[in-house]
Amino acid sequence: MPNKMTDRFRKWMTNKMELPPDVLMDLPRVTIIGQIHIYIENHKGLLAFSDRELRLLLKQGQLLIKGKSFVIKTILPEEILLEGRIEEVLYLKQ
Repeated sequence: MPNKMTDRFRKWMTNKMELPPDVLMDLPRVTIIGQIHIYIENHKGLLAFSDRELRLLLKQGQLLIKGKSFVIKTILPEEILLEGRIEEVLYLKQ
């Protein structure tokens, strides 16, 4: 029950303070540039990486990115920049 109250409070604060939801609600921010770059902020860790797949842990589930010729250009504790040919971006609930 306390988690629901916290989530409601965060949503209320986001609306009242006119802040982006990712700031208070711990949501990922995904920026895609064409099919060649994807920048993900506010993830919780790298789960798997290959030249065809990247899997990140999120607060609620996972983010799966599929494609070809993947290269991690930048990786920081909560940010990652992936380059390659992006074909799919999927949110997984797990």
